[in-house]
Amino acid sequence: MLKRIALLGWGSLLWEKRPDFDDQHHEWLFDGPSLKLEFSRVSKTRLGALTLVLDPSHGELCTAAYSMSKRTDPEDAICDLQCREGTTRKNIGFAFLQGPKSQSRQEISLEIILAWMRRKRVDVVVWTDLESNFEEISGRPFNVEAAIKHVQALHPEAKAKAAEYVWHAPGFVRTPLREALQAQPWFQSPIG
Repeated sequence: MLKRIALLGWGSLLWEKRPDFDDQHHEWLFDGPSLKLEFSRVSKTRLGALTLVLDPSHGELCTAAYSMSKRTDPEDAICDLQCREGTTRKNIGFAFLQGPKSQSRQEISLEIILAWMRRKRVDVVVWTDLESNFEEISGRPFNVEAAIKHVQALHPEAKAKAAEYVWHAPGFVRTPLREALQAQPWFQSPIG
C-alpha cells in the first residue's frame, strides 16, 4: 500500500532551493499543524545567526507549512530531509499514523502532529527536529533581550545572515523575537 508522506517546514526549506531535495516533493501548502516555533537555535552554518526550531518553552504557536513527498517509502523521505539538512538521523523527527514508530524530541509536538495527520489523512510526517541551543552556546537563558544582544554582537557578515534568515521566514512565523528584531533600525531587510 502506498503511503501518503508529508514534510513539515517553517524555515529555509521553503525559500532556499535545493533541486536534489525539492524535486522529491510537491508545492508547499500553508495549513499544517500549529506548532510552537522560535528563532532560538544558534546556527554554525549561518555563522551564529538564530534559526527557527520547535521550541515549546519559548515558541509562539504558528501554523507550519507542509508538502507532500513524491516518495512512497518513508525511509526515502526521512533520508531526503536528513541529506537536505546536512544532519544526523536523530535530528529528523517522524511520525507514523499507524503503529508506534515515531521519533520526536517533544511529546506535545508529536501529539499535535498526530492529530493533524488524522484530519489530513496523512500516513507519515517528517520534519527537522533540531532543538534550541541558545543557552548552551551563549551561556544565557533564551529571551528576546538576550537574543537581540546575541545578534547585535555578531560580526557584519553573520549579522547579514541573521537578517536574511529572519526576513525570509514565511509570514506565518510570528514570534516576539521576530517582531522585536524587525523593529530595530539596525536590522534592515536584505529583501528588495
